[in-house]
Amino acid sequence: MQESYYIFSSGNISQKDNTIRFMTVDGITKDLPIENVKEIYFMNEISVTSKLLSLLSKYGIIAHFFNYYQFYIGSFYPKESKLAGQLIVKQAMAYSDYANRMSIATELIRAASYNIYRNLRYYNGRGKDVSEHMQRIEQLRKHLENVTTIEELMGVEGNIRQEYYRAWNIIIDQEINFDKRVYHPADNMINSLISYVNSLIYTKTLAEIYKTQLNPTISFLHQPGTRRFSLALDVSEVFKPLLADRLIFSLLNRNQITENSFVKDLNGLQLTEKASRTIMQELDNKLKTTIFHRELKKNVSYQFLIRLEMYKLVKHIIGEKEYKGFEIWW
Repeated sequence: MQESYYIFSSGNISQKDNTIRFMTVDGITKDLPIENVKEIYFMNEISVTSKLLSLLSKYGIIAHFFNYYQFYIGSFYPKESKLAGQLIVKQAMAYSDYANRMSIATELIRAASYNIYRNLRYYNGRGKDVSEHMQRIEQLRKHLENVTTIEELMGVEGNIRQEYYRAWNIIIDQEINFDKRVYHPADNMINSLISYVNSLIYTKTLAEIYKTQLNPTISFLHQPGTRRFSLALDVSEVFKPLLADRLIFSLLNRNQITENSFVKDLNGLQLTEKASRTIMQELDNKLKTTIFHRELKKNVSYQFLIRLEMYKLVKHIIGEKEYKGFEIWW
């Protein structure tokens, strides 16, 4: 069975026949059979050979790179094996047709904001009074019906998320003063967790895009850029409430992550290696969790829900079925 592998030690990684060989700076060697690897995360400074990249490309394995401070740097995206020229052309046309682009982008935010609302409803029913925040988000979501530009859409999304974050101090049991989103450097535990976990959801989404015929650089909500896989940014917005936010709530409310899980330096609050490993394990367990899919009439994993979202985008792009974003139904 293929698994995601996480390498936290610094060292060198190379190819040995059909094996990924990792050697730490202390000389400890570990071999990973290539057929067991789904994707690989390098969570520290690492030296990689071109032969290894060729091996990863041959087997379609994505590698994600984080620096010493666990900031996401980028991903090695292998040569695509499922390329479909006609679909890429239609994907580009869907982007260049502004009305079509707005249709997809608005649906992405509509679904993401609905999932945000469902998170609040979930906790409101479990003794956390966030009803006022729910009402304000309901009102803000109504503005999505009248937006005409991507900029207006992003503005509404920002207002919804700002109201959402105001409810976090109620949901989270630990005493953490969280009132706004701060990126780099993170000024408190929650901002540090959000940045880290969101980057993981982005990489998991990117891995699912690779398994389809979609081009990861042609997006609809976020502006396509030369140095990022912006379609992964688009789709991850839909799943962050379910996968990232609920994971953060759980980790903090179960005291799996506390103030002792962080160290403070010039880059703000940074997770310890132990805390990072805990997050990775909990996220992988969540992604393997299955749910009965009402339309498919079978159990599917949370991770497969992300790939289903790509298939829905494909159907929209080729004109088969209008895109409707994933909504939490349980």
